[in-house]
Amino acid sequence: MTAAPIPPAVPESIAARAAILDAEDPLAAHRDAFVTTEGVLAYLDGNSLGRPLKATRERLVDLVDGAWGDRLIRAWDEGWMDAPTELGDTIARVCLGAAPGQTIVADSTTVMLYKLARAALGAQADAGRDEIVIDRDNFPTDRFIVEGLAAEHDLTIRWLSAPHDDGVSVAQVAEAVSERTALVLLSAIAYRSGHVADIPGITAAAHDAGALVLWDLSHATGAVELALDADGVDLAVGCTYKYLNGGPGAPAFGYVARRHQAAFRQPIQGWMGAADPFAMGEAYQPASGIRRMISGTPPVLGMAPMRDMLELIDSVGMAAVRAKSRALTAFAVEVAEELLAPYGVVVATPRDPEVRGGHVTLDHPDFKAVTARLWERGVIPDFRPPHGLRVGLSPLSTSFHEVAVGLAAIAEELAG
Repeated sequence: MTAAPIPPAVPESIAARAAILDAEDPLAAHRDAFVTTEGVLAYLDGNSLGRPLKATRERLVDLVDGAWGDRLIRAWDEGWMDAPTELGDTIARVCLGAAPGQTIVADSTTVMLYKLARAALGAQADAGRDEIVIDRDNFPTDRFIVEGLAAEHDLTIRWLSAPHDDGVSVAQVAEAVSERTALVLLSAIAYRSGHVADIPGITAAAHDAGALVLWDLSHATGAVELALDADGVDLAVGCTYKYLNGGPGAPAFGYVARRHQAAFRQPIQGWMGAADPFAMGEAYQPASGIRRMISGTPPVLGMAPMRDMLELIDSVGMAAVRAKSRALTAFAVEVAEELLAPYGVVVATPRDPEVRGGHVTLDHPDFKAVTARLWERGVIPDFRPPHGLRVGLSPLSTSFHEVAVGLAAIAEELAG
């Protein structure tokens, strides 16, 4: 039997501040809704994989015993066929600031990014546009997809560079786009630094040049307030296993603004995106609206867990979630400056809370080894090369006490 991890010694002043913040937290009671893990002192990786909710266990049992076990194939006609658009509309309303009929849940984030990027390029083909704009520090999947599309279609990539602890600016995009730009693909929150992009400003700058913009919302959905319709967003993709707590491998969502749907050709034409899937027709005829972006059979089991988190977010509101996120990250930065800066740790995340997302990145050359030792101690952040330890703070499941414990453990590891 493995011994229980020994908590680090949290300085009294920091522990006292954490206790006050937890006592004043209007969302504190919701932490009880999540499954707790024996032996974990501080879970600081909710920006990679959110904790499961206790209610999800019952939901999955009900799915097996009920719709699947009792109704069997009849359940397709009784709700499963509409699940991609129904759940997509829920995500749109609760988290995206988007009207119904523009969002689906299907596929992985990678596949959804490919589908929407490829469809956007196809819609721009007749305009003679042959360039894609993306930043060098975007998540690998985003960059790899762009590289593949560029090679396949003989396109030029215009690479943007941003400061290590910041993100792409409106001015950079405005300078990069031209009459040759077909698509701009950027992340709403930088996966490394946590920088929040100026979505309306960048989108407008791209539109001024006639380009379309595809936003990766993977680190933004459920952490910051979004307004896709109001901001004039063309396309967006996001995962659901981070702040939406959908579980490992939960399906992604895709958003296509209504004004683009009729012109977008589905690049992975599958039977579930056809106008009449059960006609078994000889030729593909796309469904109307957003449903045409579906390819294969909906991942019904994978959709179930995120419903519990969406219900919880809906009950408290994204404004309250974002307020807690700001407070958590501000406390993390404050404690890092106090406890970790003396060991040479650098905060590699924006200090302005308006442009800081739900995680804080700390840089130190020893953090790869430190992260491995922290995991053995029951303190779980994650590491991103070259030197970044990410403190991921999921507002509804993370306490200020956890932050204090986690950063105190980092200080002990650095102290040797």
